Amino acid sequence: MSAEDIALKVENLKVHFGGKKSILSAKSNTVHAVDGINFEVKAGTTFGIVGESGSGKSTTALAIMRLVQITGGKISLKDCNLSELEGEALRAARSRFQIVFQDPYSSLNPRKRAGALVREPLDLMKIGTPRQRDEQVSELFSQVGLRNEQQQLFPHQFSGGQRQRLGLARALATRPELIVCDEPVSALDVAIQAQILNLMVTLQEDLGLTYLFISHDLGVIQHICDVVAVMYLGEIVEIADRVSLFTNPTHPYTKALISAVPSVLSNNQDRRTRMRLEGDPPSPINLPKGCRFASRCPIAEKRCQEAPPKLKTISGEHKVACFLN
Repeated sequence: MSAEDIALKVENLKVHFGGKKSILSAKSNTVHAVDGINFEVKAGTTFGIVGESGSGKSTTALAIMRLVQITGGKISLKDCNLSELEGEALRAARSRFQIVFQDPYSSLNPRKRAGALVREPLDLMKIGTPRQRDEQVSELFSQVGLRNEQQQLFPHQFSGGQRQRLGLARALATRPELIVCDEPVSALDVAIQAQILNLMVTLQEDLGLTYLFISHDLGVIQHICDVVAVMYLGEIVEIADRVSLFTNPTHPYTKALISAVPSVLSNNQDRRTRMRLEGDPPSPINLPKGCRFASRCPIAEKRCQEAPPKLKTISGEHKVACFLN
């Protein structure tokens, strides 16, 4: 994959919260929300991050959007080092990367009409003339399946699915190079989820969009993503293209996640050999020195408790962090 093909590159990203309780105490209360992850997103594709609640996937999304403080590492959007931008430089770069949040209602100003909400990024970035902005807003409404006259409505006058369409239109307004989608359909009914996902695929095909898609729902991930990273307790434990991940999951945690959702099991997987996930993850404050999944892993060995496994390539783009693979 050439450098020109890469839209987003994340290198050793860390996001830690908190710190030492006092100067007299050696014990730290630092939460290792994201702890040194690496991945690349090819332009025009959808890269998914999946994991349980608390795995660090949403914090990763917020860090890439520069909405939480980055502890360490580098985030590059093509030729731009996002992790170094501050103040006016960061504000100016925001037209290049946008986000769609989980709850469309709470992310839209209830006092503004829909047309003004979609137009707001254009006004803030001073993109085009006032007339060109009006024309672009009308085009965006059409692209996301909303009627032009609905520009005059307030957010509460839309259904949940329509509000998420508004969120998409707003994110598209500045023609960004990257759209981060943080659980964008989890608050919607299943039928509406399918409509929004299909709309996102159509928009990607028509506009050449690049998505970073965060979800806990493996069915959604399987439907829309080209490459998938599995996160556990702040780390990526497996990363592969969609087909490889769902037909040949390698990490015990990935196997357990897929086993828990019968609808995404491949035809050649024996349902009687599902791997069950038991127990709770270790504390992100007091992390084990070995593999972070070892205490819940049914096949863990002594060495798994003693040192953390590194992410290694097993075939093509398929990587896994496990001593037993």
